[in-house]
Amino acid sequence: MKQQLDQLFNALARKAEPSSDFDLNFQTPSKFDALRAAAVLVAFKEDNGKLSLILTKRASGLRHHPGQIAFPGGKVEDSDTSDEAASLREAEEEIGLAPSSVEIIGSLPTHTTVTGFAVRPFVGLVRAPFTPLLDEGEVAEVIYAPFDHVLDQSKYLVQGRNYFGQFRKYYTIPYGPHYIWGATARMTYGLAKRVLL
Repeated sequence: MKQQLDQLFNALARKAEPSSDFDLNFQTPSKFDALRAAAVLVAFKEDNGKLSLILTKRASGLRHHPGQIAFPGGKVEDSDTSDEAASLREAEEEIGLAPSSVEIIGSLPTHTTVTGFAVRPFVGLVRAPFTPLLDEGEVAEVIYAPFDHVLDQSKYLVQGRNYFGQFRKYYTIPYGPHYIWGATARMTYGLAKRVLL
């Protein structure tokens, strides 16, 4: 695990540019007067001496992005003292991960989504035993994706589909039965580009 931690810390020390859902599509957002602030937690935990990335499968009954694989996170609320605090609050609400169990070790560049959010991803290490407690209205499942899988550039694909009358491309990184794509895959790809495996 020490080697993986070194790789992660070294990657976070390297410069990176902001990303967006528009990176592969040569378009810019136009229908939003202002982007809404959101924050996500990119949390790694030890699992049998190796690091795994904590992801969630969104509940099927949600209005937005049902069934998709995502980081714990959501909109920044007025009551949040910072974007980082919002990412930790959301992780606790969604999967029962206590903020006191997480050591924030860095952040990724802001990611702009096609749905009008400016997402700040915060990278953390889970430093205490963690048993998920799911908000079943929001989360159907917690997924532990191995570090060496999600941070290996060769595992990523570019795919596409029609979206409101336009063909849009996006990054994907399949993991077992799980299809990780869109903003989540783009943010992890940005980190993977900075990791030397």
